[in-house]
Amino acid sequence: MLVFRAFFIKSILYMILVVDSGSTKCDWIAVDSKGNQLFDKIRTEGLNPAILSEEELAERIGESSVLTENKEKVTHVYFYGAGCGTEIPKKSLDGVLHSIFSKAIEIVVEEDTLAAVYSTINNETEAAVVCIMGTGSNCSYFDGSKLHQRVLSLGYTLMDDASGNYYGKELIKGYYFKHMPESLRELFSKEYNLEADVIKHNLYKEENPNAYLATFAKFMFAHKENPYMRELIKEGVRVFSKNMILQFKEELKNIPVHFAGSVAYFAQEEIKEVAQELGYKVGNFTRRPIEGLVTYHINKLK
Repeated sequence: MLVFRAFFIKSILYMILVVDSGSTKCDWIAVDSKGNQLFDKIRTEGLNPAILSEEELAERIGESSVLTENKEKVTHVYFYGAGCGTEIPKKSLDGVLHSIFSKAIEIVVEEDTLAAVYSTINNETEAAVVCIMGTGSNCSYFDGSKLHQRVLSLGYTLMDDASGNYYGKELIKGYYFKHMPESLRELFSKEYNLEADVIKHNLYKEENPNAYLATFAKFMFAHKENPYMRELIKEGVRVFSKNMILQFKEELKNIPVHFAGSVAYFAQEEIKEVAQELGYKVGNFTRRPIEGLVTYHINKLK
């Protein structure tokens, strides 16, 4: 009876925040130690510490009244996000989270690739190459216990192949260079404001140009049956595969490649075709890693 009562109290006292953040949006789920969800999933703007200041990060978190009202009840924070793969941005966000959730027993900040790993692998010790294709993109090798990267990401300007912002750039260029078929150009111009001054303002004057570019990708998937769009998707996946996935050529002989993120989820058919071309095995797809993360952390606390 005493053991049951102690566990029950522990369950009530724990408020565990599991967080999955991209550059565009950030999902928060609060659970107790038994995995019971404490309130509806919270969505804030993306919290990428590589492109946002500490003040901006704190402001975005503070915009959620639920997080603000419960901040002193939070006991654990497990944050996985874009921009957390290098030490300086990671420390910046860690400091912000500690200042807001000051009563927390544990706060962990990790790169978004680990979220993709924990939500796609079939068991905790499975080795796999795991890719993210969302607003940005990344790729790592998980050996069953540790994460390995052979390419240090330099961000959306130079890298992020096959991501939402990559495809946004390709669509805009295709429109302006008139490579895009005329029928698609007409539809594209009706759906978006493609005036040069508007595009340049969003790219060079507004925050998060990568997130702005990613908004165009939904047009590509809405018209995926068009051969131009299908080849555009496949070419992005080819570039990503050659630059990132094939860095792990030896490992790929024996392990699958898993994918996380909305771009990968909607491009499954094209990814499988490119994988066959280049000789690697496709594994699992997950659109939103956060549900798998909740299960993973609850199991770790038991």
